[in-house]
Amino acid sequence: MLAETPLNPVIPASDLGRAKRFYGDTLGLKAVMDGEEFAVFESGGSQFSLYSTPSGGKAAHTLATWLVGDLDTEMADLRGRGVTFEEYDQPGLKTVNGVAEDDGMRAAWFKDSEGNILCLTQQVQ
Repeated sequence: MLAETPLNPVIPASDLGRAKRFYGDTLGLKAVMDGEEFAVFESGGSQFSLYSTPSGGKAAHTLATWLVGDLDTEMADLRGRGVTFEEYDQPGLKTVNGVAEDDGMRAAWFKDSEGNILCLTQQVQ
């Protein structure tokens, strides 16, 4: 039954008000539910939740990825909204101007207002 049930990612926020502003104002996503301890946003027909917790932003790995058609355009738009993309130079992952390319994929990572790592990914031919 799970194969036919939507998966709703949950992202931690140490300052829920700040996180709501980031996802709503900076990323331009629509809140479909808004509570004191949580919020639900819509993105591309799917939903994800933010919830208030002191452990927000402590994960050292990617929490969510958007699959985009044009990485460069999305990055330019987000940079215009104040988003800064991460630079990595480690074994197996090197970015140039925020972009890593490997095996038919291009990807870029940025942090939300809480320090959570988010990703944009584009498949290339």
